[in-house]
Amino acid sequence: MSSEPPPPPQPPTQEASVGLLDTPQTHERSQSPLRGNIVPSPLPTRRTRTFSATVRASQGPVYKGVCKCFCRSKGHGFITPADGGPDIFLHISDVEGEYVPVEGDEVTFKMCSIPPKNEKLQAVEVVITHLAPGTKHETWSGHVISS
Repeated sequence: MSSEPPPPPQPPTQEASVGLLDTPQTHERSQSPLRGNIVPSPLPTRRTRTFSATVRASQGPVYKGVCKCFCRSKGHGFITPADGGPDIFLHISDVEGEYVPVEGDEVTFKMCSIPPKNEKLQAVEVVITHLAPGTKHETWSGHVISS
């Protein structure tokens, strides 16, 4: 055995580089939030809402409506306003009280615009006023009761 160091790597020759272009290359891709339907939420939660938006919403009128749907695992749902109009988005961080909303619950809420265009509305300070009869309600801690 000789104690000579290995020879330094040689730059690719013209022939070798041509062969590299002919073979398809696969790249190991990093996880992107846009792949696999995991999209970062642009919606302002209670935690990320600006102080001025919170003040404007809290000074606004109180509306009534009915919970159209709510998915605890997704963290959002929609409210159908009592006076008609389009459904209002509801984020999990804006639900007040101990129960998870379910379809048919009567609620009161205030509204806040959703940036960046401020064209759509979001329900804030949502309070369940009447639990939907004949349904099971879950508390945030996981206890289930029948109404």
